[in-house]
This record gives sequence, C-alpha cells and structure tokens, in this order.
Amino acid sequence: MSKEKHKKTNALRILDTHKVPYSISEYEWSEERAAGLHVVDALGLDEKQVFKTLVGKGDKTGYVVFCIPVAAELDMKQAARVSHNKSVELVHVKDLLGITGYLRGGCSPVGMKKLFPTYFDATIEPQDFVYVSAGLRGMQMKVNPKDLASVVNAEFIALTMDH
Repeated sequence: MSKEKHKKTNALRILDTHKVPYSISEYEWSEERAAGLHVVDALGLDEKQVFKTLVGKGDKTGYVVFCIPVAAELDMKQAARVSHNKSVELVHVKDLLGITGYLRGGCSPVGMKKLFPTYFDATIEPQDFVYVSAGLRGMQMKVNPKDLASVVNAEFIALTMDH
C-alpha cells in the first residue's frame, strides 16, 4: 500500500490514526460525470462494492450521514426512522463544504468537520472491502466496511428504496 504518492486527506489521516488499512484508486473527475456510477466505470469496479456518502439534516437530531450503494436511492422515510427524526432532507450541494469540509463528489464518511450520526446500508456489512470517497474528487479508498464503521461509529441498517 504505497500511500506516500497520494495527497493525504482528513479521511486518510484518520484511517492512519486508527491503523485501518486501505488502498487508494484515482480517476479523472469532472462535473459532467459527477454521478457515482462514473466511479464504477472509470475504475472498472463492481457497483455492489462502491458506496456514496449522503448528508442529511433531521428535524430533531441535526446532521446525519448515510453511506449507500452508489446505484441505489436513499429511502427518506427509512432515513428519518433510523436516525430518530420525523423527517430528513438531504443538504444542498452549496452547503456541503461548510457542513462537512468536503465538496460534492469528494464527500467521505470519514473526516468530516464533526462526527455526525452515521448509518451504513446493511448491504455494506458482509463485504470484505468496499470503495468510498477518500475525501477528494477523483480519489476512492478501498477499505474493510467493519473497520470503516468502527472509525465513525456507524450503524448497519437497511437504508435504500429496495430494502
């Protein structure tokens, strides 16, 4: 794992601190192809192993983080239920940097400005490794999901429309 040649993001520094092994994959990121499935195509990955990070705001708890399969859609009612809210709305892209420290397309579940309540879709748990943003557009980290969950105190639970 030659991490030296990659820019260290907050996410990677935190994984290093927790001694969580990871590897980095980089790809060409562009606004026109910002959809998460572009990562799958660009890196030749199995879409079941690529997860996107969504940030919502609950009416009771404030900000909450959801990590779901890249091709799936977050079930907003379920998101509210699991996060102990009556409703959850996804934050606007323009607000993402101020809340998390990350830009859309580079939002990692690790290393946000604060540790928000975090929920991983249940499909992530049985996998040996998954890909999530390393905190920069065009950079993914391959990591064990249980290790990742332990760093952000994530809960594994069904979150998507097809659960």
